[in-house]
Amino acid sequence: MKQNNNRSLIFLMIFAVLTVVLFNMPFGRYVLYPFIILGTWFHEMSHGLMAIAMGGSFHKLELFADGSGLAYHSGGLFLGPIGNAMVAAGGPLGPTTAGSLLLLASKNQKVSRISLYILGFFQVISSLIWIRSLFGVIIISIFGIITLFIAYKGSERIQTLTIQFLAIQAFTSLYLSIGYLFSSGGVVAGSSFSSDTGVIAQNLLLPHWFWAVSILLLSLLMIYSSLKSVLKKD
Repeated sequence: MKQNNNRSLIFLMIFAVLTVVLFNMPFGRYVLYPFIILGTWFHEMSHGLMAIAMGGSFHKLELFADGSGLAYHSGGLFLGPIGNAMVAAGGPLGPTTAGSLLLLASKNQKVSRISLYILGFFQVISSLIWIRSLFGVIIISIFGIITLFIAYKGSERIQTLTIQFLAIQAFTSLYLSIGYLFSSGGVVAGSSFSSDTGVIAQNLLLPHWFWAVSILLLSLLMIYSSLKSVLKKD
């Protein structure tokens, strides 16, 4: 298993380094632009799914060309203010959670393939049920079709590399959203909104930066734990 662990480490390092380098080059964001949108999809879907889990309704999701997005939900939530805070926290924790699960799935070839099928189907289904912006429907549907194709036709190695690459891109969205995470609010589609940590602060007291630090530390712990699990020697 040592050879497989070393190979996984090499590819994960390559994916991570290339991603960081590209994001710091003038054209890099254009190359990785689709994955910025994918990160936003993870973020907004996590808001919506958490709202459902807390007893609310998830109405729709909008993705915009600038990389921002909005999830619309309503209804009374379990635990009142705590439920509201959990829905707000679900967004920034979503991409890291998804990335960690994808990375853990890459440990086993069969699980990798099943995970790609699940991800692809869910992307297509979300485009049909929740996404209401044409831009978002097109981008996420394309992601879903490509993911399903790789799950169906890709070699075992390609499937593993794909799921690891997607995991690294999900982790990267944490880096890209740090500014928003530590802000009290922002502008999306021309309207002002409280940030996710701002909403948490409104419901649970304590300043938004406290919740930003907490989410950041929890995200880093998830990344570390998943990487450690994948790369440990058997």
